Amino acid sequence: MLLFNEGCGAGEQLAAETARIGALLSDMERILEGVLPDTLVNEEPPLLDRWLLGNVLTPALVGLSTGHPALPGTNRPIATSQVFLMSADMSWARTLSRWYRLGRPAERSGLDA
Repeated sequence: MLLFNEGCGAGEQLAAETARIGALLSDMERILEGVLPDTLVNEEPPLLDRWLLGNVLTPALVGLSTGHPALPGTNRPIATSQVFLMSADMSWARTLSRWYRLGRPAERSGLDA
C-alpha cells in the first residue's frame, strides 16, 4: 500500500508501482489477444524450480459499507480487495476494485492489550 498526499505530485514509489501495474495490464491484454508468453518476455526469464502456489497476506480494509455498487445495503460488513493507495490523512483509499471514502476508524480498545 502506498500513501499519497492530496494535491501533490506523484512520488517515485507511486510512479514505479504505476509502471509495474501498467506492464502487468499490458501483458494481460496481450494474452487476451492470444499472444503466447514466449513472445512477451524481453529477456531470459528466471526459472522457478520446486515451486508451489502459496498465499500471502495483503493489506485490505474491513468495515461497514454504505452505497457500494455490488454489495448493497447500509452499514453492511465487508472486506475490500487489496489496498494500493491511501491518503495520508486517511480519508481516501484505492483498492484493486475501486475508491472508498473513509469515515471513522474502528475503535481498537482491547485489541492492543
